[in-house]
Amino acid sequence: MGAEREARACAAFYGELPIARPVLSCLRCLRQFAGSTAKRCKDKHLEEALLLSRVLSEGLRVLGEAEARPLLRCVLAFQMEATGSSSSFQKLEQIVTQLAVGKEALLAQEVGALLAGLAPQGEVLSPGDLQSVCMFMEESSLGRQHWRQNLAPLLQRLATTLRWVLQSQPAPGGMWDYLVIKACLQLFQALPKDVAPLVWSTAGKSETLQSLLGLLLEVAWGKAPNKDTRLLAGTALSMLVNTAPQPQHGASAMLALFQLSDRGAGELKFGELAVEAPPVLESDGLEKLVLTRGLLTCCRTDILSCQLESFTHKACLLLDVVFPAVCALTKEQKDCHYYCFQACALWLQRLRESLPAVWHLTGTRILAQDTELLRQLTRLVWDNAETPVEGVSEFIHSSFRLLLEIYHLECQHFQDQERPLYQQTLQRVVSMPWQIKAKYVPLCAIVPYVGSQQVLDAYPDLLQHLLSCLSTNHLCPAATEVYKALVWQQRAEWQDGHRDAESALAERWALCWLPLLSQALRSPLPILQSNAANHLLAWTLRQLPATQAPLATRFGGQDTASLRAWVSLLKAQKSVAGALPLRGEALERLSCCLGAREEGIRLAALGLLCCSPSTNQPLSGTEVRLLQEFLPLNLNCDSSSFRQLLQAAVRKALVRLRDSSLAQLRGKVPRGTEPGEGVGQLAQAVGFVEWLLQLSIASLSPGSNYQRKKTALLLLAAVLETCTDTWSPERKKGQPPRTMATLLSYARQSGCWDFFSQPNLLALLSCLQDSTNEIRDLASELLVRYFPATFPEPIALALFQLAQDALRSPRVQEAEAGAVLMKTILQKSDSGTMKSMALEAEAALTLPNRGLCFAQHLLHVLQAQYAVACQDLLQAAATAPLHGAVAALRRCLLQVPEVAASMQAAELAQSWQELLTRLVTTARDITSFLLGALQSRQGPGTDEQAAAPSFADMGNAIGSLIMLGKGRGQEEEEEDSVLLSEEHSLILTCCWVSVKEIGLLLGGLAELLLDPALPAGLGPLLPLPTLQMATRVFQEILLRCRHWGAVEGCSMGFTKFCAALLNHPDAELQAIPQTILEQGLETLSGPRSSSITRRAAGFPMLFLCIVSGEAPTQARPLLTRCVQMLLALATTALPRDWDQTLDLPQVCALHVLQTLVRGAGLGGALLRYATPMVDLALQGLGSPCWAMRNAAMQLFSALTSRLLGQQRSRGEGCLAEGVSLQAFLGQHPQLGAVLLGELGAAAGPVPGGLHLRPTLHAVLTLLAQLQPGADGPGSPSARFLGPLLGLAESPSYAVRAMAAKALVPVVPPPWRRGLLLWLARQLPAAPGRVRSHNALHGRLMQMRALLAPAPGTSGLSAEALRPVVLQLEARGWLLTPAQRCPLIRAAFLQILALLPASFSPGFTQSIRAAVGTELGTLPPGGKLGCAELQVGSAVLHQTMARFVCSEAVRLADGERIGAACSLLRQPNPDVQLAVLSWVIAGEGGTCKELEKALGLTLLENLGSVLRERRDKEFLRLYLEALLHLYRDPSSWSQEASRKLQGSLAVCLEMLLHMVEAEHPGPDLLFQALCAASLLLAHWVGAKDGPLVERWCAALEECSQSASSEVLRLAAARSLQTAGADVVRRSLGAACPSLVPVALRLINVGIHLLQDEEREVRHEASGFASLLQLDPGESLPDNCIFVQDNVGLLGLLQLLLAEFGEHPETFDSLLQHLPILDLRGIVEELETNKAANLYKEDEPNVFAEPAVLARQLLPVLLQLLEKAPAGSPVHASALRWLSATGPSVLRDLRYCERCWSREAAARWAMKALACAKLHVAVAVLLVRARLAAEVLRVLGDSAAAVPGLGCSPQELEQELEVVQGLLVQHGLAPTLSQGDVPRKPGPPTKAD
Repeated sequence: MGAEREARACAAFYGELPIARPVLSCLRCLRQFAGSTAKRCKDKHLEEALLLSRVLSEGLRVLGEAEARPLLRCVLAFQMEATGSSSSFQKLEQIVTQLAVGKEALLAQEVGALLAGLAPQGEVLSPGDLQSVCMFMEESSLGRQHWRQNLAPLLQRLATTLRWVLQSQPAPGGMWDYLVIKACLQLFQALPKDVAPLVWSTAGKSETLQSLLGLLLEVAWGKAPNKDTRLLAGTALSMLVNTAPQPQHGASAMLALFQLSDRGAGELKFGELAVEAPPVLESDGLEKLVLTRGLLTCCRTDILSCQLESFTHKACLLLDVVFPAVCALTKEQKDCHYYCFQACALWLQRLRESLPAVWHLTGTRILAQDTELLRQLTRLVWDNAETPVEGVSEFIHSSFRLLLEIYHLECQHFQDQERPLYQQTLQRVVSMPWQIKAKYVPLCAIVPYVGSQQVLDAYPDLLQHLLSCLSTNHLCPAATEVYKALVWQQRAEWQDGHRDAESALAERWALCWLPLLSQALRSPLPILQSNAANHLLAWTLRQLPATQAPLATRFGGQDTASLRAWVSLLKAQKSVAGALPLRGEALERLSCCLGAREEGIRLAALGLLCCSPSTNQPLSGTEVRLLQEFLPLNLNCDSSSFRQLLQAAVRKALVRLRDSSLAQLRGKVPRGTEPGEGVGQLAQAVGFVEWLLQLSIASLSPGSNYQRKKTALLLLAAVLETCTDTWSPERKKGQPPRTMATLLSYARQSGCWDFFSQPNLLALLSCLQDSTNEIRDLASELLVRYFPATFPEPIALALFQLAQDALRSPRVQEAEAGAVLMKTILQKSDSGTMKSMALEAEAALTLPNRGLCFAQHLLHVLQAQYAVACQDLLQAAATAPLHGAVAALRRCLLQVPEVAASMQAAELAQSWQELLTRLVTTARDITSFLLGALQSRQGPGTDEQAAAPSFADMGNAIGSLIMLGKGRGQEEEEEDSVLLSEEHSLILTCCWVSVKEIGLLLGGLAELLLDPALPAGLGPLLPLPTLQMATRVFQEILLRCRHWGAVEGCSMGFTKFCAALLNHPDAELQAIPQTILEQGLETLSGPRSSSITRRAAGFPMLFLCIVSGEAPTQARPLLTRCVQMLLALATTALPRDWDQTLDLPQVCALHVLQTLVRGAGLGGALLRYATPMVDLALQGLGSPCWAMRNAAMQLFSALTSRLLGQQRSRGEGCLAEGVSLQAFLGQHPQLGAVLLGELGAAAGPVPGGLHLRPTLHAVLTLLAQLQPGADGPGSPSARFLGPLLGLAESPSYAVRAMAAKALVPVVPPPWRRGLLLWLARQLPAAPGRVRSHNALHGRLMQMRALLAPAPGTSGLSAEALRPVVLQLEARGWLLTPAQRCPLIRAAFLQILALLPASFSPGFTQSIRAAVGTELGTLPPGGKLGCAELQVGSAVLHQTMARFVCSEAVRLADGERIGAACSLLRQPNPDVQLAVLSWVIAGEGGTCKELEKALGLTLLENLGSVLRERRDKEFLRLYLEALLHLYRDPSSWSQEASRKLQGSLAVCLEMLLHMVEAEHPGPDLLFQALCAASLLLAHWVGAKDGPLVERWCAALEECSQSASSEVLRLAAARSLQTAGADVVRRSLGAACPSLVPVALRLINVGIHLLQDEEREVRHEASGFASLLQLDPGESLPDNCIFVQDNVGLLGLLQLLLAEFGEHPETFDSLLQHLPILDLRGIVEELETNKAANLYKEDEPNVFAEPAVLARQLLPVLLQLLEKAPAGSPVHASALRWLSATGPSVLRDLRYCERCWSREAAARWAMKALACAKLHVAVAVLLVRARLAAEVLRVLGDSAAAVPGLGCSPQELEQELEVVQGLLVQHGLAPTLSQGDVPRKPGPPTKAD
């Protein structure tokens, strides 16, 4: 606090002087700077102080030194306390320099005095002192001047400090040793001329510096445990070398250091200094890395490149010393990949800088083609190009670029035109699979040197590979860089020497790249489309603006894909060009996009509306109108990513509105504003924000679904963040402008922007009681961050009572809501409100702090609930469970910043320590009691090491507790039930959730209170005994708990707990995790009486939590100890007679290892143990013990996932992993030997016959998941080829199949042709030459695997495969019956199918003949002519059937198509099923003629198939294939109708009967209903009304919410298929009888458009989309399907426009208004009954009756208005009014009575969150409004309705009064709120 003391003294000194005012202002800014925690706040206050210092400087100049000294001393004191931040220190340096203008000597004197007082002579410098030394050395010229004058004392202090630190070894996570090294480094760097004589001069030799050099060597050699400290010591040594006056002297010293590291110990001669180097303390070989990296980081170029005198040849450090060290490091140092490859990249960078000097030294090329250096360099970068370690790939990338640049410079310098390295690199890149990310960086690097055309010519698959990469997240950046590099190069080449017009450049670009962008932007794959739009499109338009024209032409269609691409193009164009006028056809298409079904199209269109290059560009009136139409219809989207992107887009629009409005108020005209539009735009901006605010608040009603509420909260957050003046110090972006108050004042004068009104507050309070964490937490965050500091006291008290009740609820969601309420109340209450609350402990009211008071209260609540539980656990679980209070304590103690700050206050430390000790004690007692209760042992004295109980034990214990709680004796037995009773579930929920919350609470407390950054002066709030108690709690939970959720929650807490202990400076605390680990290992290896891992899921997690707590940047001794012990234990031989009811220690060790491998926190730290663990898992797979084999299989699976690295995400198009075998073996060379050994043992000859190896399949599975590399025959992967080829002879089919897959990554693409030819020659040329059918089958499978093209590639060319084809033709007998094995014939045919166009015509004809003969001679049932059934004959027939179909697609001639269709008439079921499966898989989609012929064949046989019903599965496939072939309405033809002529009605009848009367299962029912709909849709001129009605009834039955999802989807798809046609026909004069059916279908559509499954809603939206077309139009093939809500409004508009005069319309709409018992709901709230554990779910949680009711109201009112007097509509309305009018009036008056009396305040807060009540109120208001309108329209005819007795005016007045009361209580939206567009209907064309 020295700065504060100086500030007070300074303020007193200048109080009477003339410059007192600016001085005090400056001091205030400095104090605010010191008191702030957020960097933005600190910078803000320093900026203000700097401005004031410029004013003060003038006043100080006229004063003397005595008057200026206090202010300078004060600023320097603040500067001394700011040495932890470089930016703050620099700003203070500017301030003090400004103040000292003209008094520089005085300032130097003060700086010297300040630095001289850091530490007396010979004493140890503290970390703070060292930070000051470093900062003044680095940033202050006066500081450097002082240290130059006091160099010897500084060196002495640094040496003393470093020696003390190395001897005492402070905390492992401390920075003391690091700061000493940093000070030495900066000293050598800042004062080289002053240090040089002390090292290199005999006369000036410094004993102190010699001592310091020895200490630095000790650090580099491993005396310091921190890796970063050792690396910094290497840099410091290199910086000391830089002080050498002659380069040769420095090079000799560095050479001596390297030689010393090889020797390990001895004397070091460093200039004139001589030190005895210590022995290497850490045998990790890191000292070589320390020296190498330090040298390359900062050593002078002349030292690196000067000639070394001790070598016989012309040698230098860079080439002859450092490079061999770099090569060795990359091979040996597997724990330091990052730093090793950083050294590699640095070496190339330093070589690039030193090239002239190296050329001068050597006189020749250093990277000539035949040099060993080039070979080593290329091998180094290629072998490590795919390393998965984070950050290494960037160094490899830069290494590629530097290597090629150096090579290019050398070729230029020596005028060498032969540059083979470029071609070698390009060929290697092209031969690599596209999935390997490492291929794209060298591809980018090579482009400038070989030119774009050469790359494109050599890489014909590039465009397809780029598309595949763009659809894969981790490959997208690489593909983007390749595209940019090639286009850049092309542009440079096209413009070289001549100036082409932009249009000419665009044309040349289009020839090459337009297909790529077109396919990507039109793709239905969202990830591909968005990546192309975001990464390629905008960049292309910036570089080549004229490309917009060809792109726009390509995307001019009306199909969905064209719209998707077109709107992406417009958005990119707007981001490049700025404003983009929307009018005419563009506006119409944009409106269509905003209402489209695909989320990607809608989001792109929204982004187009909202984005702008300039934030102060106002929104146009058209953009505002479209946004107001769009947002209400997209609030309930169920995609989380859509909601996030929607919020981001709206935030951009709000920022534009805000900034353009502020510009208007400042008098500036924003860009894009027309003259005279300013005032209107300002009002429009204010109005839109107000509209969005009201829309968001209205959507927060509990009657809304989760999706709507979450979206509304996100939009509300965007509004409050953008349009309020709330400053958030922790936010780096998004802060309000300084002039925001001006805009707020303007808006509030207009009666808008009352963000914090009572209705808004109540709406957010209702969200605090939501059942989901996301809604609760987001609402709480908005309340705390933006709303006023305190709640009104009545609301706070009511909320507190509600929170108390919620904490006592057995439902987890309600208890968690109570915890959130408690946290929010604590943050939004002041001391006065706190005193009004009924807190448990009266003593708590005297406590000095609110947080402490609240925590005391919650602890009393918890202790009271624990007391109840000890008496009767069943009662406590039902009425006072413990988990709510624990969760409230966790949130209040850990998530409230004010509470955390109060814990650091010295005056409160004692109180907090006492409270926390009681809390931990209570948590221990509760944990022991609950876990003991499940074992029939209760209390703190329960044995903590007892194993977790079995399920049977727990069931018995809980049964006893239930009987005790119900007052029955033990002898009574309840009726046995399979299902758990509610009492049983109550106790389990109470136990497991409470235990989980206790683990999270204790872990969070340790993380918060053991932070090393906390002030050291405070005593420990968690003393050692308390921490040991918490440790026992964690051990007890993890060792005795069986519930995974509880274990997982506790594990999160325990990981934080261990991390806090391990990073704490106290050695006793650091030792706790190690003690637990040793106890766990002892328990694991010791004898036991029961199973641990099966009975305690948390036991392996105990180890994972401990080792995950270690700092990742340091050595991991606990992890090393743990893994080594587990490996040793797991490899122990099994006992001869083990008890299978117990877990073996070896099995437990494997389970723990598996848990460690799967742990996300360990990452690559376990890769160093990959080889022994894989070896262990493979050994375990061969164990005679089943448990051992099971554990080994799980461990191997976990290791495989970890070793393969990058995993693909769900939305990606990548089908394979991206690690090549070459890279895999390079990263794990020893593992390759293990795998190869297993393969060799399996493939070798086995004496005595068959011998199966359990490990073999696992090894093959791992290999099969890799990718082929680009290596040659001599590479490590080539050794796998022989064993894999040998496995073709395996007697196991699974081994042969997996060996074929594993062969693919072993064979690089360039060598694939040769191996295929070799394999083909191994096939027998005649039947008598078959030595082994297994070997023959295995060879064929290997050939098929090698021939099959990888995803995204075209495979080998026909020319390359010609020799292979000739060999296959010579062995054609393998397809004939001469080969007796059907599986071999099938495998051979599969190979032939992969080479369809390569064979000679004669051989092709022989294939067809063999296939035709085999399939043509099959009798019914598939039985062959021979007596016995051959194994594999079904496989052969199915393969042949698929071959015939594929040939029909390829050739598309009538004969082949006829042959494929004839297969459907085959009596053989295998052939029919194969054809149907082939059709369903979509493999015939490229041949429309074949699809048409197959469809006609299926239609022709449909009647007979339906009549026979031979097999349900066959019938399902038959109908599915039929529907697939006619999935497109345009595929139905007149010929199809003729095929069914006469049988269509019969088929339709049979299908409907199947749907109505039979129960064939949901899958077949789905196909039957959809098939019936297909036939009905194409029944031209259907007159049979009963069939249509039956079909409609089936749809109504299947569309009910209680039906399964499959049936609802069938109803929606059927509605789209035939419903639109039925409705459109009903509109014509020919079919008036279909009107009732049409209304029923529209009702079904309305119902399905609210379904909870997105796919169902999307199918139903297709029905609505088709109905939006004009009745006279024919149904188009590519109709743009609209979004669900747009479709719903479209259906309502259709009812109003086309069916308004029909009496059934009014009644059908009223069916969607639910009838709820409002009085019963209110009475249930008033009684406040105890909550049950389970609440019955709604059948459709997505439906929103309240929202739908508000949407229906305007339609119903317009129906009444349009209907003429005496019409059937009026009669229907009168009937409805007579039936419901009196009850509506009664409910209105009941509401008025309820919410007018004071008693409602008791349950008002609870009513806020009651969804049923909100829905009932919303529907009541709609019914009342409708009733009033009916009264008005019908007039006298409605006056006689019995029980009503009021006029329309009286009813409206009553309604207005009730609505006003409901608004006050947050139960109804204000009159200005609403979430319905102004007009029912979708966005239409521009006005």
